[in-house]
Amino acid sequence: MTPVTDDPDDLDTDPLVVPAGERGADRIADRVVAKIAGQAAREAIGPLTPDTVPPHATVVVHHHTAHVRVHLELDYPCAIGARCAEVRRHVTERVGALVGMEVAEVAVHVERLHLAPAHGAAQGRTR
Repeated sequence: MTPVTDDPDDLDTDPLVVPAGERGADRIADRVVAKIAGQAAREAIGPLTPDTVPPHATVVVHHHTAHVRVHLELDYPCAIGARCAEVRRHVTERVGALVGMEVAEVAVHVERLHLAPAHGAAQGRTR
């Protein structure tokens, strides 16, 4: 059995050795990248209130570059722009680290704002 090598000189002498660039490639499905992006968005926004729908993502991969669209709900009041920027940064970082893909864009869609209860506020009607 002949050992596999990437040395160009060895490739000329052994016709059974396939060059590294022609051995094949891994393909990661868009839905797998979307699951990773959704989980990264969950990590970025922190704990969810009981009535909040968890973030989810859709992804289109083209030539090893991901275009991500994240849908989420946020508590209000909050710094919406800063929270969306944190989601974009974290999704880009995690998808790049776990999948090894470049993330060209992360579009964040805030679908709903939840009014955060004030501390010490009375429950029910106040007269």
